[in-house]
Amino acid sequence: MENKKTCLYDKHVELNALMSPFGGFIMPIQYSSITEEHNAVRQHCGVFDVSHMGEVVVTGPDAEKYVNHIFTNDITNAPQFQVYYGMMLYENGGTVDDMLVYKMGENNYFIVINAANIDKDFAWMTKNAEGFDVNVVNRSEYYGQLAVQGPEAEAVVESVLNLPCKDLVFYTAKVIETNGEEVIVSRTGYTGEDGFEIYASHDFIRNSWDLLIKSGRCLPCGLGCRDTLRFEVGLPLYGDELSPEISPVMAGLSMFCKLDKEEFIGKEAVAQQKAEGVKQRVIGIELKDRAVPRHGYAVMHNGEKVGEVTTGYQSISTSKSVCMALVDTPHAKLGTELEVQIRKKTFPGVVVKKQFYQKSYKK
Repeated sequence: MENKKTCLYDKHVELNALMSPFGGFIMPIQYSSITEEHNAVRQHCGVFDVSHMGEVVVTGPDAEKYVNHIFTNDITNAPQFQVYYGMMLYENGGTVDDMLVYKMGENNYFIVINAANIDKDFAWMTKNAEGFDVNVVNRSEYYGQLAVQGPEAEAVVESVLNLPCKDLVFYTAKVIETNGEEVIVSRTGYTGEDGFEIYASHDFIRNSWDLLIKSGRCLPCGLGCRDTLRFEVGLPLYGDELSPEISPVMAGLSMFCKLDKEEFIGKEAVAQQKAEGVKQRVIGIELKDRAVPRHGYAVMHNGEKVGEVTTGYQSISTSKSVCMALVDTPHAKLGTELEVQIRKKTFPGVVVKKQFYQKSYKK
């Protein structure tokens, strides 16, 4: 199947971005360098094209009940414009996807899903809407999306895009009417820094991109540094730290599974895993040598394979060789000594917290 292009594809080509397939789209991996873009977000401001992400709108009399049914977090009586992170699960507790749910109004929810999972997720949502009085509409083709991230993001969004956002607290959203269209702005992010997501029509997103790049205050950033940034602060990527085989409990994300709410798909499996424990867990490992662990590399203990690396890098912000890995639970305790097999050599390491770099969100 041919890869899709986002509404900003031509802009990336003009900037000579390195383009590569990702999640069914041709996406920019880097413009200048991953290190320069990464540091821009940590220290100043960067903008990402995340128009490949999917958006689904749920409305109707049973909207709250339905979203609570398919979503692990609890949106009961949620305040308007609150944003929630959580997952959709299979009955066995495996992960369909992780996602954001925006409470836009009474019986009106805006759901953001991962690009590679749009068709699968929408089919799952539609199938599980049976028996609920709801409309579930895939709006992914309409919306473009920008992520403006970094300590200067608020000032840039306010002054360059003229979108008032300083009143937003972390994980809230608002709708701004501008030039006759409704723009959704939320204070969320996937980098460990303060930042905003902007959802709007393709024309608005293209115009906003141009304004941000021409301002010189916001570096264009590719998916390369998006991965290094989210990884350093322990945020999961679907397909690496979450999957049909990796449950939220295994990933250390069970706090987003609200077992005290009435029901959700997979609730019994989550409850059982929390009560009985799981065979494997996602952990952090810091290597003692300067070597780069990559996805799929074996994690060893006394010559025996006990897991695999899910994501690994030489951390740009800390200069340490670190990785997240899915390992057998007996070897998941902090301080446990393990080795990572990199090609034909093993490198010693120690289990550490998955947050290799301290988050600096605006609360």
